[in-house]
Amino acid sequence: MRSYVRNTLAQSNSRGSTVIIKNGKPQQISYGWAWYGKRIGNGNDSVVYPTASLQKVVTAAMVVQLMNEKWHTSERFSQNTKISRWYPELKNADNITLGQLMTQTSGINAVNTEADRGTDYSEDDAVKWAIDNANSTDSGTPGTYFYNNTNYILLAGIIKKVSGQSYETNFNNRIVNKLGLANTYLYQNIPSWKTDPISYIWNVKNYQDPEYITKTQASQLVGAANMFTTPMDYYKIQVGLSNGAILNKSDFHYLTHLRSRVNNYSGGIYLDNNDTIKSAYGNLGGTHFGIWFQITTDNRNGLIMFLNQTAGDENAQKQVGYQILNHIKPYTFIAG
Repeated sequence: MRSYVRNTLAQSNSRGSTVIIKNGKPQQISYGWAWYGKRIGNGNDSVVYPTASLQKVVTAAMVVQLMNEKWHTSERFSQNTKISRWYPELKNADNITLGQLMTQTSGINAVNTEADRGTDYSEDDAVKWAIDNANSTDSGTPGTYFYNNTNYILLAGIIKKVSGQSYETNFNNRIVNKLGLANTYLYQNIPSWKTDPISYIWNVKNYQDPEYITKTQASQLVGAANMFTTPMDYYKIQVGLSNGAILNKSDFHYLTHLRSRVNNYSGGIYLDNNDTIKSAYGNLGGTHFGIWFQITTDNRNGLIMFLNQTAGDENAQKQVGYQILNHIKPYTFIAG
């Protein structure tokens, strides 16, 4: 398996770190340099990777946890609760439900969420910018699918409003500490002995056009794309979403079958093949990362692929992963 994965990455001019899950056993296989200039290899113990939009399911799961905790109190809320409860100043909030934020069907069409604005935002300021930007943009119709980071930045703000604690505190207590994750951080908490990788593209040769995620860019995307981890820690998160550590199976079903979903996206991930396959893809504007997972919903087979050098677009990157998936378990996975 190790030689097959490394050869597949090499032939596609891709570099990165992966976790291969076969029959319930995860194995890390990495290839190339995470930081070419310093010769730090992918898979090195010091490297934590951006998860980009693969963080969204974590944010959504924390919302479901809070729903459960508040269910028998006066603060009870559900997927049907209008977000005007928390954001009365947000345009159209009386017509948008919490579930619609979680299924990307709020109608919010805010722009430039990933363009680095050069400001180190606090959580509150990042949420305020998202509200202001949503208010200044022509909104779509609630109920129509439109993928936008703003939905999940607003969810991060709701987590703080409901819990009375920051997103960061909730994330560390509910996810990192709960699962005992040693390599998972929000950007601002990456310790000095760890490093995030540089992203590259292949252009005639390897390691061209180096780009990295800045502190300011990460700070804009609280709850949506400011989590850094390893593929092995991310696998533990995926397992925790249905084994009771983060959510139980019933909660996971709720998360992924919200009433407002209009396609196979709900709660930060896509479900396919009669709910037997879960997946999500992420990258960040101005960088070359390709972050993707596709795993069976029983967590027994699949791939987590954190690429820091890419060649081609999202579909090309997924095709690389699909080759590996077919080697893990043929006739099980989907190409996109």
